[in-house]
Amino acid sequence: MARNIPDRISTLKPEINACWYVYLLQCSDQTIYTGITNDVEARILKHNSGKGAKYTRGRVPVILKAVFEYKNRSEATKAESKIQKLTREEKLRLIDHP
Repeated sequence: MARNIPDRISTLKPEINACWYVYLLQCSDQTIYTGITNDVEARILKHNSGKGAKYTRGRVPVILKAVFEYKNRSEATKAESKIQKLTREEKLRLIDHP
């Protein structure tokens, strides 16, 4: 999954009743950041411009490593919370073997 992400970003545009996405980023210091959005491309651009999450501002550039789709914000938020509780090693396994 993680290997084809850049090709798929342009197809992940928000629309009415759009899906929500949980995404994992690799920051410049090699840490893994997890977030949610309904527009992956715009969110990555925001992170890399230094206007994303406070955590990523000093860790740019970020690289998109994985994206998971959910049918609504509630499901995405629950998944984000679960992923954030994983260890670094567990997150890396999730990236490599979704």
